[in-house]
Amino acid sequence: MNKPITTADAQPNDLSQFWVPFTSNRDFKAAPRLLVSAEGMYYKSHDGRDILDGTAGLWCVNIGHRHPRVVEAMKAQIDTLEYAPPFQFGQPLAFELAQELSNITPEGMDRIFFTNSGSESVDTALKIALAYHRIRGEGTRTRLIGRERGYHGVGFGGISVGGIVYNRKFYGPLIPGVDHLPHTHNLEQQAFSRGQPEWGAHLADALEDLVTLHDPSTIAAVIVEPMAGSTGVLVPPKGYLQRLREITEKYGILLIFDEVITGFGRLGTSFAAEYFDVKPDLITMAKGLTSGYVPMGAVACRNEIYQAFMDESPAGIELFHGYTYSAHPMACAAAMATLQVYQEDGLFRNAAELSPYWEEAVHSLKGLPNVKDIRNIGIVAGIELASIDGAPGKRGMDATVKAYEAGLMVRVTGDILALSPPLILTKADIDKVIGMLGDVLKTLD
Repeated sequence: MNKPITTADAQPNDLSQFWVPFTSNRDFKAAPRLLVSAEGMYYKSHDGRDILDGTAGLWCVNIGHRHPRVVEAMKAQIDTLEYAPPFQFGQPLAFELAQELSNITPEGMDRIFFTNSGSESVDTALKIALAYHRIRGEGTRTRLIGRERGYHGVGFGGISVGGIVYNRKFYGPLIPGVDHLPHTHNLEQQAFSRGQPEWGAHLADALEDLVTLHDPSTIAAVIVEPMAGSTGVLVPPKGYLQRLREITEKYGILLIFDEVITGFGRLGTSFAAEYFDVKPDLITMAKGLTSGYVPMGAVACRNEIYQAFMDESPAGIELFHGYTYSAHPMACAAAMATLQVYQEDGLFRNAAELSPYWEEAVHSLKGLPNVKDIRNIGIVAGIELASIDGAPGKRGMDATVKAYEAGLMVRVTGDILALSPPLILTKADIDKVIGMLGDVLKTLD
């Protein structure tokens, strides 16, 4: 359909066929919020208004919307090679992208497996971890450890190790042999912390308890988000990730960082592993890899893990895993151009330099009605609102709708509002985002 979408076009009957994900379809289709174009820091709504993107789409559009270098790279690729099978064949751009990506992954983690999403990246990393132990003769290591309130996508592997209740409760027993660490958030001890909380490093010691309970010879991997994003921006306490690394190394357990959100400059560095100076064994990524312009994900693993498959597997296929669209040519073109934009436009540096200004701005919301906590790190913030008695999540959703009506997109999780704008932002953009959100918060019941 080439004609612009108008308010008249967007009545509920026109929207009935699409089952909208992670959305109250009944509410949305009664009053749709449709986005019809975008450029830079802004979307355009179906009723012709500019919507300031305070969330980089869905944590992903780090380079801003419709960046000409990425758009042109994708146009050129579709005119050259639209698809090539990744099983038993290849196309040059996939290998070039893996090499380019390995330039920004932690040292010694330059073996790259391509997927199509963060969910697929997580399942891939879990399978690599299980298979790695088996080919090395430690097939008893089948247990996976996640964390409460963790989000690792929506595949059965991801929701099994994840810890968000509503993502799990409808789908039965899930994958067996999974346990969970406690989450790191404590409002009494950490409220209004700036950056990493001082309190909470000891929570990592719960992994020692799980090791004692299950025996280390049964545990394959621990997976955590360095910063838990989708649950409402839970920033790791100082020393927490370092302690997890110490314990996993002590017992030969692989550590997986889910960096689908934190990768590609969100904290002002290539990956959170660099920001926190903690090197895991595998890193999952997606979103910022192509800036959301086309679906793509990847897993980076320590070279020793890859080499174990090469050395210990019998002749033939070393890892029985992959996707029809692994390293899709269009995705590779978008990712290559996106990585170039990050470097040439200095977006990681921009995020790092603006982080102190961002921190001051978001914490200026303290004291507004119903604001019970503010959390920040890099160019991310979570604003937790007091819940309405008997209606958890309503105040957060009301704020999201009012913000949209005022011209600002925010992300909502229950009664927590998350901000993660494109990394092309300026101080003026920060002032506008926080000013608009502050005005909205003052109007909430």
